[in-house]
Amino acid sequence: MGAEPLTVRDLVDRAVAAYVNLAELGEAIDDEWSYVNDLRTAWQERLSTLAQTRGDLPASPAQAEAIEAVTGEVALIKDPHRAIDWLSTFPQIVLLALDRAA
Repeated sequence: MGAEPLTVRDLVDRAVAAYVNLAELGEAIDDEWSYVNDLRTAWQERLSTLAQTRGDLPASPAQAEAIEAVTGEVALIKDPHRAIDWLSTFPQIVLLALDRAA
């Protein structure tokens, strides 16, 4: 018996976990703390909305692969300034992969 198929919600949860780590890294820049947290709040709300509206849909292998790739890339980021650069880009990639590709 195989594992249950992934849902969009499963992939959003993975993306949010990666996003939280990215935001926490960006918070290391004191002058950017408010900006980082404003982005974090806005994008986490948007991703939460996606999970609520499409979360029960099955995720395609391509969607799973896209989320795996982008979360892997952001996991490699160690520079807080680079993390801040990705705080707007990362969720847009997630939305593109999950919201429009399903």
